[in-house]
Amino acid sequence: MKTRDLAYVALFAALTAVLGLVPAINVGPVPITAQTLGVMLAGSVLGARRGFLALALFLVLVAVGLPVLPGGGGGLAVFAGPTAGYLLAWPFAAAVTGAITEWTWGRYNLAWAVLANVVGGILVVYAVGVPVLALVLDLSPGVALSTGAAPFLVGDAVKVVIASVVAVQVRRAYPVIERPRRAVTAP
Repeated sequence: MKTRDLAYVALFAALTAVLGLVPAINVGPVPITAQTLGVMLAGSVLGARRGFLALALFLVLVAVGLPVLPGGGGGLAVFAGPTAGYLLAWPFAAAVTGAITEWTWGRYNLAWAVLANVVGGILVVYAVGVPVLALVLDLSPGVALSTGAAPFLVGDAVKVVIASVVAVQVRRAYPVIERPRRAVTAP
């Protein structure tokens, strides 16, 4: 991995930590935070591999106890709580968002950015987070879905739009994801 790649990974892990300074809004067992915006941006701007690594690094910082979650949370205990599934999904969400972004790179626009962020930043996070929430709190899947996903959809939609607009503008001004190289064929 190049030094530049390491810097990008560290930068987006730090960005996600800074987004944790935005006060969380408690709407039940899972708070609304700005940190999933960092997840979406990491995948959309860095691509699959570096986006995954940025959020994996962030989770390492959480695990060692740094207060990088809203309200100063951190430590191994959060990985046994109701939000554990959401947190553990973040690197995979960034990877999926990044993979879709890379796949659509030649025709990447706002529509593709929105699709990538909805699939990675919302669907992947909920697909892991809601079942873990149900398991940890002993809830039925329906109750877990209504308490662990439904209240967050409007906020997540806003974050999707913000991440998508930023990603499209970054692609135009300073693309971090490299264009796929075409194979050279002999005449």
